[in-house]
Amino acid sequence: MKFVFFHLMPYPYLPDDFDEKYPSPSLTFPNKHFDRELGNRLYHRYLDELEYAERLGFDGIAVNEHHQSAYGLMPSPNIMAAALARRTEQAQIMVLGNAIGIRGNPLRVAEEIAMLDHLTDGRVISGFVRGIGWEYFAHSVNPTRSRDRFNEAHDLIIKAWTSDEMFQWISPNYEYRYVNLWPRPVQRPHPPIYIPGAGSTETMRFVAERKYTYMSVYAPSRVVRRWFDGYRQAAEELGYQPDPEKIALSIPIFLAETDEQAHREARQHVDWLFHKGLKQGAELMWPPGYMTPSSMRGLLMAGMKPFPELSYEELLAEGYVVVGSPDSVTARLQELHDELGFGQLIGLFAIGDMTHEQTTRSMELFASQVMPALRPLAVSDSAAALS
Repeated sequence: MKFVFFHLMPYPYLPDDFDEKYPSPSLTFPNKHFDRELGNRLYHRYLDELEYAERLGFDGIAVNEHHQSAYGLMPSPNIMAAALARRTEQAQIMVLGNAIGIRGNPLRVAEEIAMLDHLTDGRVISGFVRGIGWEYFAHSVNPTRSRDRFNEAHDLIIKAWTSDEMFQWISPNYEYRYVNLWPRPVQRPHPPIYIPGAGSTETMRFVAERKYTYMSVYAPSRVVRRWFDGYRQAAEELGYQPDPEKIALSIPIFLAETDEQAHREARQHVDWLFHKGLKQGAELMWPPGYMTPSSMRGLLMAGMKPFPELSYEELLAEGYVVVGSPDSVTARLQELHDELGFGQLIGLFAIGDMTHEQTTRSMELFASQVMPALRPLAVSDSAAALS
């Protein structure tokens, strides 16, 4: 089993009247609520936590991209990856990922990831995401073009990384007379690629065709099982079975010494994440035209409640989050592994407005007691059982 420490870098200091006054922490939430001094401290705290994860033995440390939102303070994940590159030595630096669908110049992503690959001596992982609906509004990009823009940007970046000669690129959304990437990435043919998915059949097929890593997002385990099975089916239709390490479960995790303490401490912070951070209306998450009819139908058929309507007990029972003592967390993750057949666990440990001390203690308990128990997990056994 491979273990990844993932950070959202949220801005937790929301006003007391946030629930009543503001429909979302994104796009229209006034930036007058961003305290410059507190924000400065947060960035350094969050980088410290990512660096600490490497010292604890996590295989990867991961960042991602969000815009105009208190949900996540990383409009440029590549800057955070660069800050980590020279201060770490072994952990993979995972950008999960660059929102290439909203980029006006995706070639810049190819250049920056190639540079990061050199700064990390070949430790960088490149994730690509379409970006959430509100981020298209934030960049004045039509969300109905999101998939075409994503696909074109992806193909351009891959060709830039792998071509030996200068070439021209002309597509409906991007045009370059000269593409001649300097530097080229260290890893051959290019850094490994991860694609988060939320059940879109188009994404499953896209990932399977290229043998990339498919990564889940917030969802109940019954829905994640359907997503992972869809990815496996797409791979089987292409004539192969994906390695379990190509399937990654992303999930919030919190540990304390006892179950009672863990739940007492976690409830407030889990509620912040799902009831405040993810307080995003459907019109911001999935604006008209952002999803194809088949993908939207699949989302509706999944029967998932809006995040703010889920109670803490529902979030636990349905597998959105894992909370407990080291023994309880180990047992629950074993259950999820047997159900889903993943080979990578991407844990969100800094949940919502959790303190630095709570976050690092949870990380320490996980690294010292849970990782050794799950590390030798025979991922091939569960995958075989699922097939």
